[in-house]
Amino acid sequence: MNLSHFEAFRAVMQTGTVSGAAEILGRSQPAVSRMMDRLEYEIGLTLFVRRKGRVSPTAAAHHLLDEVERAFVSLSSLQDFARRLQEGDESEVACSVMPALGIDFMPQVISRFLASHPRTRVTLNVRMSVNVEDWAATQQVDFGLAETPFKRSGFRTELFSEAPYVAAVHTDHPLAKRGEVRARDLAEFPLLSWSPFATVNRMLEDVMQSAGVRPRPICTTTFSSSICGMVRRGLGVGIVDPFTAAAQKGNGLCVLPFVPDIPCRVALLLPDTRPPTPLASALIAYAKEERDLLLRGLFDKA
Repeated sequence: MNLSHFEAFRAVMQTGTVSGAAEILGRSQPAVSRMMDRLEYEIGLTLFVRRKGRVSPTAAAHHLLDEVERAFVSLSSLQDFARRLQEGDESEVACSVMPALGIDFMPQVISRFLASHPRTRVTLNVRMSVNVEDWAATQQVDFGLAETPFKRSGFRTELFSEAPYVAAVHTDHPLAKRGEVRARDLAEFPLLSWSPFATVNRMLEDVMQSAGVRPRPICTTTFSSSICGMVRRGLGVGIVDPFTAAAQKGNGLCVLPFVPDIPCRVALLLPDTRPPTPLASALIAYAKEERDLLLRGLFDKA
């Protein structure tokens, strides 16, 4: 398959017209049309419905675009790597991490890392765990940190943390005076919970069902930091990951153990095709040190 055909396809999808794609690519409109015809022939799919000079992408085109975008990201990464080799500059580390670790935890890790490696450039990609998995599987980063389970191959894993989720309550809330929060306690107060597709949502629902509690969240979200923000504003109580809780406790936010444990299993993802570079290994070591410091002081008074 000709890469230029996929480049033309991507341009048509981005601009919505063959003429717009032709302008971006510096080609004639008939040439781009022929490239689209050839691509459809090669892959055996209809990508566009043509009516009165206009093209409308099919469902197959939208699915293909996702893969093409990933391929072009990989190509861009490869070109950048080649440039750095040419310039003799290999002082770069690229990582992709889930939001729970990307918003506060990794910035602190990177701060410590750069203090001892000031000439290194760090690329931090904050993505949902499923996307971190994709980036590691396609060898686009030196390492990833994401919540299990995983569906793809192309990387090896090691457990980074299985510290449990914790309860977040306002410091003036009645639960703040207790030593822990139990599942049945959540029935008494407005609950700030997780979107249905979040891994923790299913585990939390199972725990509450076992405790005879029927959850009725007043708000659902995809980020622990959002739950913490709402708790701080007195909207309710929530169950959040330990990394976000440690970073955001204080200023009205109290963190307590949640019983029974719901483990937050975070894994380190390492691409199969190469061992970690010395710089990547150093950044990972700083992340492990910061993890240990953070979790040891999780329930200390802020």
